[in-house]
Amino acid sequence: METIPVGLVGVTGYTGMELARILAVHPVLRLTRATSRTEAGKPLAAIYPFLQGFMAGDVLMTEPDAADLAKACKLVFLAVPHGAAMDYAAELLAAGLAVVDLSADFRLADKEVYAAWYGLDHRHPELLPQAVYGLPELYGPAIRQARLVANPGCYPTSVILGLAPALAAGLVETDGIVADSKSGASGAGRKAAVPTLFCEVHDTFRAYGLGKHRHTPEIEQEVSKLAGADVTLSFNPHLLPIDRGILSTIYTRLTRQATVEEVHALYKKHYADKPWVRVLPPGKLPETRYVRGTMFCDIGLVVDARTGRLIVVSAIDNLCRGASGQAVACANLMSGLPVDTGLHLAPMMP
Repeated sequence: METIPVGLVGVTGYTGMELARILAVHPVLRLTRATSRTEAGKPLAAIYPFLQGFMAGDVLMTEPDAADLAKACKLVFLAVPHGAAMDYAAELLAAGLAVVDLSADFRLADKEVYAAWYGLDHRHPELLPQAVYGLPELYGPAIRQARLVANPGCYPTSVILGLAPALAAGLVETDGIVADSKSGASGAGRKAAVPTLFCEVHDTFRAYGLGKHRHTPEIEQEVSKLAGADVTLSFNPHLLPIDRGILSTIYTRLTRQATVEEVHALYKKHYADKPWVRVLPPGKLPETRYVRGTMFCDIGLVVDARTGRLIVVSAIDNLCRGASGQAVACANLMSGLPVDTGLHLAPMMP
């Protein structure tokens, strides 16, 4: 099959690193441009020795330039911070390229909600209606037709996939939902910062961003669509002393009595044609190590008959399923490829 040249703006962060790893062995998407203002002129293998011997490792990093990317690529991944991505996206779309944005700049459909949560006015609100939310299980057909995809956040991926079957079936109440999520330190990005230094993370466990985390409106936007009603939930993130992985424990109230076997059957049916979502047998709960470096979302279910709650536990890898692998899945669809092309990834066990 003829290869498709792609570019990567912002290669030096963890999501850029993970994209380079996946694209190095992708059978169709060929990494042609990788940009970094600080590392321009160096081959990728100079900063990522694991790419030695791969064609991707020989790609010379360049300064980001829309005209150059337009000449060399058909699709570009944006792995840059929110606020910067919107301008790159506007330039690249105007140049005729397809864009997968890994920042938050196009995830929220309402520019006012974006401004309220990110403290920044959206400079290209005219592009918001074009952006498709990049969760393949929910929006696969729309992603195939899109020129601009907003790659979901890592926490939202774990929570939305965990809630989707129950909300779509009206099995749980739309109020009182609590999502208690824990992430590895790579979710905070690669920049040097005291809270994510080894000695600050190792051998401890802490909550952060309670009641104000920016992924909250993204989760609420998508689960409200699933429920067919406005959903306000409590999203509570925590930092785990591990490098990668997310475990979300989601507490809901059942609308009727149900056994765990009934709920399990509902989830299995909902995800029957979605091989990346693995609904575990009753009595089994997910662990981050079993999804490490993969596209899998493992889901465990508990019915607490005493309290009338359905408890959903989901586990994903925050860098692959929660960011870069999901971006490649979207790029596959946008390029007319099977969604799983280049993404048959086994867990990275110790």
